[in-house]
Amino acid sequence: MNREDYRAPEAGRFIQVPEGHLAFVPVPLPPAIDFDASLVLALSRADTALSELSGVGRLLPNPHLLIAPYLRREAVLSSRIEGTRANLDDVLLDEADDNFVAEDPGDVLEVRNYVTALEFGLERLATLPLSLRLVRELHGKLMQGPGGNNGGDNATPGEFRRSQNWIGSAGSKATTASYVPPPPAEMRAALNEWETFLHQRDTLPDLIQCALMHEHFEAIHPFLDGNGRVGRLLITLFLIERGRLSQPLLYLSEYIEANRQQYYDCLHRIRTEGDWRNWLIYFLRGVTETANHARAHAARLMNLREQLRAEYHDISRSAPLIDALFINP
Repeated sequence: MNREDYRAPEAGRFIQVPEGHLAFVPVPLPPAIDFDASLVLALSRADTALSELSGVGRLLPNPHLLIAPYLRREAVLSSRIEGTRANLDDVLLDEADDNFVAEDPGDVLEVRNYVTALEFGLERLATLPLSLRLVRELHGKLMQGPGGNNGGDNATPGEFRRSQNWIGSAGSKATTASYVPPPPAEMRAALNEWETFLHQRDTLPDLIQCALMHEHFEAIHPFLDGNGRVGRLLITLFLIERGRLSQPLLYLSEYIEANRQQYYDCLHRIRTEGDWRNWLIYFLRGVTETANHARAHAARLMNLREQLRAEYHDISRSAPLIDALFINP
């Protein structure tokens, strides 16, 4: 991490740790945001697309017909960003057939854990608000299994890290990493500030707050492994908790995967240049694109369901069987 590249004190500060390397400590949220015409337009489009998708969710006769396949697809794509190779067929076969053996069982376990974590989070919101406690619980579900999933013995499922981590190429050290998040003591303080921001209401538009919440979580990087997946889970859970989504039908992993380098570049420019605007527009465009795609996909699936029901209406119990095909393709 080159100190000269980080020229934005409004985004964070450097500290020198006893081990000799530098670490970056982000400033508390929210930053000063210039709501220029481009940002306002992007926010308006994202708000409209999200509201229309939420409306579709309210009209679905059986929302689970869409939620189940969408959730599994999101689990595959979110895990793929982290390097897993399991596909949707692997996951569905693993769920349906106890004798199925995937090419890489660890990758399938990682995807299934993501499904478990998201389903758990959606249920948990009924009794617990988004909080550090829920974040730890999500991580515990996500990283359960042999060796803490693919994170090995150091993954510490459900626990915030007690040692330094960093982001860099394979084999890099803290002294050569591209980004070093806060050390444990500063990390805990930053997490408390992040939770305070998470609970703020009516100070910023929900989508802006969601984008800031996600970025800051990634900047803090509170776990030894699984930060990206937890951060993406939090997007959906935040929008559900705020009432912006009637059903969990919006997942940004496909958009992030398709625009991965831009995602990393936007996050990096916040820390180096204090450029929040490009990140916010990137995020809002992702919401718009993903919500519009999900709404169109929902309409196609419902039309197909009705066509199949009409074609096979004379067959006894055909309707529940057709519904079961959509829930478990």
